[in-house]
Amino acid sequence: MNHKLSKTLFVGAAAVPALAGMPASDAAAAKPDKPNVIFILLDDAGYGDFGCYGQTRTETPNIDALAARGIRFTDMYSAAPLSSPARCGLLTGMHSGHAQIRANDEMTHRGDVWNHAEMLRDSTLEGQAPMRAGTPTLGSEMKRAGYRTAMIGKWGVGGPTSESTPNKMGFDEYFGCICQRQAHCYYPPFLWENDRRVYLDNQLLPPGTPLDDGADPMDPRSYEKYAQNTYSPDLMYERVLRFVGENRDNPFFLMWTTPIPHSPMQAPADEVQYYVRKFGDESPIEGRGYFPSRWPHATYAAMISHIDRQIGGLVEELKRLGLWDDTIIFITSDNGPAANSCSSTEWFQSAAPFRSGKGWGKASLREGGIRMPFIVAWGDRIAPQVCDHIGYFPDVMPTLCDIAGIDSPKTDGISLLPTIRGKQKRQKQHEYLYWEFPGGKGWVAVRYGKWKGLLRKVKSGNDRIELFDISTDPREEHDLAAEHPEIVEKMQQFIRESHTEPENPLFMMDIPFK
Repeated sequence: MNHKLSKTLFVGAAAVPALAGMPASDAAAAKPDKPNVIFILLDDAGYGDFGCYGQTRTETPNIDALAARGIRFTDMYSAAPLSSPARCGLLTGMHSGHAQIRANDEMTHRGDVWNHAEMLRDSTLEGQAPMRAGTPTLGSEMKRAGYRTAMIGKWGVGGPTSESTPNKMGFDEYFGCICQRQAHCYYPPFLWENDRRVYLDNQLLPPGTPLDDGADPMDPRSYEKYAQNTYSPDLMYERVLRFVGENRDNPFFLMWTTPIPHSPMQAPADEVQYYVRKFGDESPIEGRGYFPSRWPHATYAAMISHIDRQIGGLVEELKRLGLWDDTIIFITSDNGPAANSCSSTEWFQSAAPFRSGKGWGKASLREGGIRMPFIVAWGDRIAPQVCDHIGYFPDVMPTLCDIAGIDSPKTDGISLLPTIRGKQKRQKQHEYLYWEFPGGKGWVAVRYGKWKGLLRKVKSGNDRIELFDISTDPREEHDLAAEHPEIVEKMQQFIRESHTEPENPLFMMDIPFK
């Protein structure tokens, strides 16, 4: 069934101030027996994109305030450097040596999946490689624990005709873009509400559409066709507020997986102009594969500030409903910053203090590709701290199961609840963290204390591990493998222990030391 949705207005977040010092709401809402959990996942935001992690150009007062009142982790990692495998690892608690999805697989055997007109016509072309039916996920486990569950935003681990859709994977409610290719436009012609499309008052404008012939790239009017009626992140935000309000009397688990700030560069005009005034004029970009942008730096900053204001609006709503102290909020990103035709991330140093740019951020196992901002806030129940615990996305499943009071399915993770509760002496530690990524020429990485082992060009037959002391060399510039053969040997052992052969042949690579 198709359903028309008229243009809706962005509410509640246009001018939310920073949160520090705001009083809690006196609303007498019923308190759940278990804390609510809101997990906010940005798309391609880097370690250095928030003020609390060192950003000086983009303003993120609401995220910074949550970090100041909660826990700001310094050594937390994604499960993978790209969208689909990162989300699979997050949802299932498995590292990429065990995960079902280890890279993006657009399943091109179905047809012309990159043709957006064809995808609009035929929904079977949507989506990426699915997870197996019945796979335990954060949604299914929190639902088993008695939570009302929802995902609002990007899915990216299965298509609408597969057994791997949000509703079939444990989420009672879903609203957003099931297919990550659909998320390559912030004014899409439709989104998904559970198992049906919701058509918006936007016309299809396929990514890659250039400026009109003869248009002046310096004239802002040349870009007007790229901003249509309904900005999809605003619809998602409205659904976030609605879900929270409708479930105020019962424990809920919400995954808000915003597509921001993934390319293309698109944000409300007034918010872009704020940063144009701040940064000054700049050169436009063609945005090959996405859309042109008159002010790419200002637009990237506006996108991040937009989600920051929405997060501030959500916090105010939690306070108004009397849920602030009964809700745990996580904020992170799926992988590091992109380096594409739209990218401003080197200008912003989005991965700082790690290197940004091609080969160092998204789609790499460098620190900039997988070390993530990671913030946990729990009303006024957490003692503010900066935490150097070493962990990654597989830890989220056992953590949420602990919060919900149920046993976790088997994962590669360790519960972070002792740290969240301020009982660091009880916090278990990983001996090491492991990644493999078959994209590019093939990557493997291991984090072992202060050491980072990196094996590149696996598909070209390389078996030489580079070794970095990232406590003193976070930019991974000084290979110490020759000086520490005993550590290299440990890395080889960890690789042998961690790799299993994937079922999907697209994810296979001949990893040495097996």
